[in-house]
Amino acid sequence: MAGIIGKKIGMTSVFDTDGLNMACTIIQAGPCVVTQLKTMAVDGYDSVQIGFEDKTLKKSIKSEIGHLKKSKSTPKKIYKEFSDFDIQISDQEGNSSSKEVKIGDVFTIDQLFKEGEFVDVSGKSKGKGFQGVVKRHGFRGVGDATHGQHNRMRAPGSIGAASYPARVFKGMRMAGRMGGKRVTYQNLKIIKILADKNLMLVKGAIPGPKNSYVEITN
Repeated sequence: MAGIIGKKIGMTSVFDTDGLNMACTIIQAGPCVVTQLKTMAVDGYDSVQIGFEDKTLKKSIKSEIGHLKKSKSTPKKIYKEFSDFDIQISDQEGNSSSKEVKIGDVFTIDQLFKEGEFVDVSGKSKGKGFQGVVKRHGFRGVGDATHGQHNRMRAPGSIGAASYPARVFKGMRMAGRMGGKRVTYQNLKIIKILADKNLMLVKGAIPGPKNSYVEITN
């Protein structure tokens, strides 16, 4: 499994080979640098830490600068860890082999993914604040605006509590905070990769607002 960090640029649409218009999301993915290799012997688990998007030295703390000395990398805005990180390199004959990952290696989007491949995209969904049951869970409200009902259009209705069980069961769909959680969209097809601009187009939508960071894995 390989992974890379990206930034959601926005949405567009492209035409496929059959002339159908498809909604796509533009993601700026990479280049990412390997900043740390965690091992079972030292850290208790195996993973690869990578960093994405440069930031100024002024906005970095000393511990971060020291952490990046081994990789000889500039400070990054975001760091993520990927377990089972495996890079497959194909030769001219089509034979693929695994490449050993080292600290300081820089990976680009065309090295990890190919057009037509399916990927999973994880990110933080848009926070929508405190919402009612109609927006949060898709309720229809209680009845119509007839028979004297004037203030029940978006109400949740009965929640089932009476003298027994005299409490509200956990997990009841009610009003509350909506969004702002980690979400993963699976099996999104890569429509196009623009390697010279570090851009990829995936079919459909991905979580989060514009300029939010996402993780892309295959």
